[in-house]
Amino acid sequence: MKKEACYFWETYSETFTKFAAMNMIDTHTHLYLEEFDQDRAETIQRAKENSIYKCILPNIDSESIPKMHQMAAEFPEFTLMAMGLHPTSVKENYNEELQIAYQELKTGKYVAVGEMGIDLYWDKSFYEQQKIAFREQTKWALEFNLPLIIHSRDSFEEIFELMDELWTPNLRGVFHCFSGNQQQAEKIIKDYRFKLGIGGVLTFKNSSLREEIKNIDLQHILLETDAPFLAPMPYRGKRNESSYMKIVAEKLAEVKEISLDEIIEKTTQNAQRLFGINNIQ
Repeated sequence: MKKEACYFWETYSETFTKFAAMNMIDTHTHLYLEEFDQDRAETIQRAKENSIYKCILPNIDSESIPKMHQMAAEFPEFTLMAMGLHPTSVKENYNEELQIAYQELKTGKYVAVGEMGIDLYWDKSFYEQQKIAFREQTKWALEFNLPLIIHSRDSFEEIFELMDELWTPNLRGVFHCFSGNQQQAEKIIKDYRFKLGIGGVLTFKNSSLREEIKNIDLQHILLETDAPFLAPMPYRGKRNESSYMKIVAEKLAEVKEISLDEIIEKTTQNAQRLFGINNIQ
């Protein structure tokens, strides 16, 4: 009986470890937005069927907080939240928006500060205010001992200037939706010790991202979708969803020339460590 019991637990342990390794965390998705109002539960079920068992919901601004809270209340086992002010929502009332986000962080409900950053693609007229908001939210990350989720569209050099000013060894986080070159990736990793968030752009036919991250060690990479935006091929141009993250994982396995299991296991471990997620079941 002892040998049988020992065999049972060894087999169970091996099976559980393999199962756990196949679970993924979508580290950046906006499933609370109106694009999912008609089929949110079905979308989450599809995600689970494709090995995604947790997702992180980054905030946008004060208008998105109630929607995010509602989804987290309806699907508590599936969702984690991040709180911040998105750079494209930095307008004339940015101070008021920042105070709302800060008061939310004080509740302790969140695993990260974000989505925050600099966006110079859509509108440059509030660039100075975006810098102020970046500095403020970086201070929050240190105050609450939380990672940053950085949005960096058309703004790597501007963010690097801010990071050189603000970085301390206690600061950690991820450059969400990384789309830069290898030199920028190496600076993010070596100078700031941040992760790279990789999503659907990796699958685009005209994307150079595959070559830029080919030689980046997997320990520096997180997987994400940014749903409903940036759907991977063959869904490009359509609504993105968390279940499509498996397509990104498969493409990354192809780029790295390693198994899908290894991609899932290591990127999930990276997410668990960065966001303090102890259990993804």
